Amino acid sequence: MSGSLPPRRARVLVVEDSAVIRQVLVRLVRDDPRLELAEAVETAEEALRLVPLLRPDVISMDVRLPGMDGLEATRRIMSACPTPIVIVSDASTDPALQVSMNALRSGALSVVEKPAGWLSGPQGGAAIATQLYIMSQVPVIRRRLSAQWPVTPAPVPVPMDLRPRVLAMAASTGGPPAFSHILGALPATFPWPIVLVQHMGAAFMEGFAAWLGTQTSLSVALARQGERLRPGHVHVAPGETHLLVGPGDEIRLSHAPPLGGQRPSASMLFSSLAREAGADAVGVLLTGMGEDGSAGLADLRRAGGYTIAEDRSTSVVHGMPGAAERMGAVCVSLPQGAIASHLLGIAGALHHATEWAGMLEGPMS
Repeated sequence: MSGSLPPRRARVLVVEDSAVIRQVLVRLVRDDPRLELAEAVETAEEALRLVPLLRPDVISMDVRLPGMDGLEATRRIMSACPTPIVIVSDASTDPALQVSMNALRSGALSVVEKPAGWLSGPQGGAAIATQLYIMSQVPVIRRRLSAQWPVTPAPVPVPMDLRPRVLAMAASTGGPPAFSHILGALPATFPWPIVLVQHMGAAFMEGFAAWLGTQTSLSVALARQGERLRPGHVHVAPGETHLLVGPGDEIRLSHAPPLGGQRPSASMLFSSLAREAGADAVGVLLTGMGEDGSAGLADLRRAGGYTIAEDRSTSVVHGMPGAAERMGAVCVSLPQGAIASHLLGIAGALHHATEWAGMLEGPMS
């Protein structure tokens, strides 16, 4: 006898008002050896009553429910009894998309596309089950409200020799609220173009970009092939598509195979900037599971770029930034609440340096 016990199955609470979809989700859970059904309910009120009693490892949460919706249920669960929550949403409905994105901001960990029924296919069902299992392993805490972060974080010294012209950012689990918080603190006059990778199902990327545009004064849209980078604009990687920066700061979209299981790949984005911008680029790697982005961030730092990782203290999952730290790919690690001010400090230092250079050159012209 080996004496080792089989891994404990993750207990799932299914919250879904459609009887058909609820049956599909229950079947997916029961058919997966990694999962165990705790209960299946059709209202948020039932879920709120059962969470402290059943203590599920993960919750599959619909957003459009009778009575209280999934967004308010997420807020209450994350406040009273923090539990990993996976939003199961209809990607084709704009209101549901907006609620789903706001639920992520309120503490839900990820969003997956709602199964169409019994014929949704084994691949789609396996993806939902896998997402439930993976998220069940994430330790969640009582949701941090943005108001709890210092309004004026402790200042971080700004390197005075930086002259960046482009900013790249990437995240996975916990990314949407992190992007919302950081980009929401940047003014419409922010001087650099921003290229962004978020790991999320392809069906949600257009809705994610639209939602992110409501969270910031910057313009936000899915990146287009051949588009030139524009200051003050956020170019978001489309679903299942690598986003690269090519010569002349032109966007290149690629359907090459996933790198490290990810498409879009944060590492491919950062590596493209290392080749094309080098010391003229800033890379920011935020919360996320796995190691995507770490190798590319290392390439960028070796090329002279300035690299920032989210600190463990605010990361929902410190996998991606932690891997970059271990590789020596990070110039500075900052809590989420200090990243925007640090970026503004770099931009301000560059602006003042340019003004000062102009004053010095003036009398000589």
